[in-house]
Amino acid sequence: MPSYEELSRLLDPAATALLTVECQQGVVGRESALPELAEEARASGALANVARLVAAAHAAGVQVLHAVAERRPDGRGANRNAPLFQAVGKLPVRQVSGTSAVRIAPPIEVADEDFVVRRLHGLSPLAGTGVDALLRNAGCRTLVVTGVSANVAVPNAVFDAVNLGYTAVVPADAIAGLPSTYTPAMVRHTLALVATVTSAKEVLAVWRRPRRTPQA
Repeated sequence: MPSYEELSRLLDPAATALLTVECQQGVVGRESALPELAEEARASGALANVARLVAAAHAAGVQVLHAVAERRPDGRGANRNAPLFQAVGKLPVRQVSGTSAVRIAPPIEVADEDFVVRRLHGLSPLAGTGVDALLRNAGCRTLVVTGVSANVAVPNAVFDAVNLGYTAVVPADAIAGLPSTYTPAMVRHTLALVATVTSAKEVLAVWRRPRRTPQA
């Protein structure tokens, strides 16, 4: 784990953004298309930790982005070139634009200043979505990645962030995947090689600390 001082430098609110990945009702909510993943996100505490991080980010002035995966009712523009995409098309709950399935799931709260970035294609919250431009325009250098799943979308987000020149920070207890044993293995053997791995508690400690008032 990085030291408090190291995290403090990385997580400067003026240059940091928090990304929630697919924390939508149709994925981690009670009516999820993927009930086992939704249960893991709740039972592990990951979803609650994401909500706590979002609340702290709002209070600290950290830019929050919510990455949502959705599809048109007619499926136009959606990928069909991998087994995952083919399986998604057969699920009983569809992530259709404008439906409750693509709303951010409780207990996460969306503030007026948040960006909700929706994608119709691909595996990554960053590739082809405009997130990079939003981050650069906001002056962000560090991206804190949270959400689901540790199997696909979260590592995609981390890899893309690093490839684009951002420093990626992953609170390991604010991501979830299947099976439950896979997430710590992914963190240890893959994400730790390219990102700063920490915990929600450590990030909260930085963002909740009193800010120094500039001297006149």
